[in-house]
Amino acid sequence: MPQRPDMLWLSVSSGLRCFDRPLLHYLAQFATVAQWEYNQLQDEPNSFETALTLLHDYVQQQSRPLHLAGHGTGGLLGLLYAQRHPDSVRSLAICSVGVQPTLDWQAHYHVRRRLLPCPRLKVLQQMVYDLFGCPPPCTMSALVKLLEQDLEQSLSPHNLFRQLSLPPLEVAVPLLVCGGVDDVVLDPNQLQGWESHWRHPHSRLWICPGGRYFFHYFYPQQVGDEVRSFWQQLSLDETVALAPATVGVR
Repeated sequence: MPQRPDMLWLSVSSGLRCFDRPLLHYLAQFATVAQWEYNQLQDEPNSFETALTLLHDYVQQQSRPLHLAGHGTGGLLGLLYAQRHPDSVRSLAICSVGVQPTLDWQAHYHVRRRLLPCPRLKVLQQMVYDLFGCPPPCTMSALVKLLEQDLEQSLSPHNLFRQLSLPPLEVAVPLLVCGGVDDVVLDPNQLQGWESHWRHPHSRLWICPGGRYFFHYFYPQQVGDEVRSFWQQLSLDETVALAPATVGVR
């Protein structure tokens, strides 16, 4: 019988999930980690409702609330799910999701496509520099292909004609927000703005010392240790809350 997961990582991009693997491999040393994937076909309309329904079907099969986590749009999906089904979520950890939760690399890309008189390839190369720094030429080509795949196949609130914007999504579950200090997609205000929208006393913000938008790929141990610390503090506080009161006897 397969072991029930402790943590469920939400992935909505087959092209970018390679950047999640180092963190998931690290966390798998300490917890049972599962990856839930939603694959958007090119001829299907973008539908967060469909993804949320399928995710809930999976979570309902588990015997307990899960720790959910995700990067970018996967994190946005986790926020939407935690807002709708808080009793099914033990905690939520999101990476590279600002207080305006739909702001992601694709939003930046589409704005540039509209404003700059450049071919698509040139804009994608500029995005690679923003997201990863200055990779060698052979790596540049591979990264451009991954971004192209993400544009064509991932669940996204954006397209070339419309960029969706949502207000801050406040959730009643413990929330860990992680971001990269040198991320050019999310400026510091996008991350620090979360502190005005905490609804759970154990929610917190952590800034990674580097790694840009995909900091969890470049710093998997540091991110993993922060997630573990977040979980451990929750477990400790739950244990204290359930402990019977000690009554003194004279």
